[in-house]
Amino acid sequence: MGKRIISQARGHGSFTYRVKRKAYRYKIKYPTELKGNGLVVQLINSPAHSAPLAKIKYEKGIFYIPACKGMVEGQKIFFEGNEIKDGNILKIGEIPIKTSIYNIESQPGDGGIFIKTGGSSATVNRIFENEIRILMPSKKERAFNPNCRATIGVIAGSGRLEKPIVKAGKRHHIKKARGKLWPRTSAVKMNVVDHPFGSGRGKRIKSKIAKRNAPPGRRVGLLSPRRTGKR
Repeated sequence: MGKRIISQARGHGSFTYRVKRKAYRYKIKYPTELKGNGLVVQLINSPAHSAPLAKIKYEKGIFYIPACKGMVEGQKIFFEGNEIKDGNILKIGEIPIKTSIYNIESQPGDGGIFIKTGGSSATVNRIFENEIRILMPSKKERAFNPNCRATIGVIAGSGRLEKPIVKAGKRHHIKKARGKLWPRTSAVKMNVVDHPFGSGRGKRIKSKIAKRNAPPGRRVGLLSPRRTGKR
């Protein structure tokens, strides 16, 4: 009798395939209303995020955002005005061209969705009357509402990928904190009971195009690919 393949086991959830709940206790979001200024109370190391987090205290409470490069505890953060300083949270309509920003809202008031990983930032590229064009890290331009908020600066932790992992145990703990599967085995190297692509002499890969309505376990490989075959 065959057993459940990895994608089925992970979807079902178990002690093996479960994210570390404690790691995700910090919610990275701007409060709905921000006025005046705030204070960076603490810089936090969060295993669930690729950058240190800044705990910011303001008149109505506390919120968390990714810390920018050069941010220190005790730093004042301004939510209004024209001061273009790393760490300040402003509407993108008030930020000049060529300024680096991150943690950008998709719609005004949604709390920040775009650009939250360590070392990344976007650039204000063009300003129009009804929209702001921002150059994303992918080098593609995207239009935003001028009332969307963003943090000025570059996210801290840019050297994260430069330091070698060295030991397999370290990689294991990094992945385990985020509920990631590691080590990942290629499907064609598995036995036939473990995966639909398994077995066969050599790497004769079966069709990787699963039907959209295929059940978990059959829904593996490429889903509705744009193209197939050799280039």
